[in-house]
Amino acid sequence: MKKTGERSSSDGSRTPGVPGSPKKGKRKQRHRKRNGGDAKIASLLCAESGHSAGSAEEAGSSRPEGAKRQRKARRTKPNRAERRALLNQKLHPPVVNIDPGGTSVEVVQPSPMPRDEVGRTVPAQSRSRSAEEEKQPRSSEGHRSHDDDRHRHPTDSRGDGTHRFPDRHRQPDSVHQELYAALDLGTNNCRLLIARPEQRGFRVVDAYSKIVRLGEGVGKNRKLSNDAISRAIEALQVCQQKITERGAQRARLIATEACRAAENGEEFVERAKKEAGLQLEIVSQETEARLAVAGCVSLVDPEADGVLLFDIGGGSSEIVWLDLRNRYGARGFALTRFVRAWTSLPLGVVNLAERHGGVDVTPEMFEVMVADVMQRLESFPLGNELSRAIERGNVHMLGTSGTVTTLAGVHFGLKRYDRRRVDGAWMEQEDVSAMINQLLNMSYQERVDNPCIGEDRADLVLAGCAILEGIRRRWPCQRLRVADRGLREGILMEMMAADKVWSNSSHRRRRTPRKEYNR
Repeated sequence: MKKTGERSSSDGSRTPGVPGSPKKGKRKQRHRKRNGGDAKIASLLCAESGHSAGSAEEAGSSRPEGAKRQRKARRTKPNRAERRALLNQKLHPPVVNIDPGGTSVEVVQPSPMPRDEVGRTVPAQSRSRSAEEEKQPRSSEGHRSHDDDRHRHPTDSRGDGTHRFPDRHRQPDSVHQELYAALDLGTNNCRLLIARPEQRGFRVVDAYSKIVRLGEGVGKNRKLSNDAISRAIEALQVCQQKITERGAQRARLIATEACRAAENGEEFVERAKKEAGLQLEIVSQETEARLAVAGCVSLVDPEADGVLLFDIGGGSSEIVWLDLRNRYGARGFALTRFVRAWTSLPLGVVNLAERHGGVDVTPEMFEVMVADVMQRLESFPLGNELSRAIERGNVHMLGTSGTVTTLAGVHFGLKRYDRRRVDGAWMEQEDVSAMINQLLNMSYQERVDNPCIGEDRADLVLAGCAILEGIRRRWPCQRLRVADRGLREGILMEMMAADKVWSNSSHRRRRTPRKEYNR
């Protein structure tokens, strides 16, 4: 007896598409076509056509013998270039020109928009002129020479040390259109960073770093030398060119201890504005310490109760204590408000090396430098309370300077300096002591030959190690985290926070439950 709903054909097979019938999908149909169909169907076809029944392939196929079956071309989606061409046709359709007499019709195809190697549209300002345009003279009002561009001054000073530059190269290729520039002209280095905001941080677009030793001889003569000024002006001109080419809209350009201590610091600022086209801002020690915290605070251990942050510079060293026992889940830039105490020592790698020597440093000379540092650390406010917090545990060091990054590079045995390996690395107290002793036992030429030190830092690295050793002896922490970041990153974070570029971010951190501590 048949089941309800089942039907049979005259030959006893089930009808496809009816409940109870076997499914005959595309795979089975392709199989039958490939094999020529069933024998019964083949014989019926042969009987109707008057041919003898041969092989299944001969009966089920009308192709000539030896011919291969042609597969149907699959429908494919247009690729990126084809989609771009279709979009360009919609946005820029052909233009039909008909003369007044109606005798001729001309169809003008629009020229495609030029693009760079990444695929982005090249702005009109940066495109090269065509041959016809080159024949025409340039107007004096519509063209700005490279020299005029290089000495372009920032406009719209905002009162907070930041400036706005004319947006000649602004491109709508990001949610946040503006580029931010931060320049740190220190006693030893001139550093530039250009970045674009992203979610809860920023993406670096361009960077520049040059050792200029602006503070060379300031400790003795109280003046910036002409050679040092020339080196700094040359580096500032490169920075100004990068800011202009990248089209940075917001910028803050600071000068630190060398210009603070020199009697001709203000004269140098005026000369930099005239010759390099950049308006520098000589910041105070407190501002420098705050910017150092803002630049490195993202590397703070989320579970730490406190952080001893230090920035060993060329002419000064900033030390900050972050008391995080009542952080209430705050992280990142929000931790800048937990500064408990700070100080700025008038000691850096340049003036300390000039005072005690930096080329041939004996262990006795090294101990003299450490004692000099420890004596100045006695003026740190709440120093004894910080010592008790370290004794309770869960307090780590966070160092940002060329000294600690050099120690980390030597510790990892890098054949060339790699920021990705160094930034954020942890070092135990024993590792730091071993690296300082290793550098102390090196000769000057061995320090020059080391790829993580080089000739520019060979005479300064031991002075930086002496400052670090003085801090470690005064407040011995078990762990040290290395930060290859500092004032530039702090400047960018403060400017972006002031502009509220992250106010609409959907990626917000979830707050942890409130937990009270007693100070």
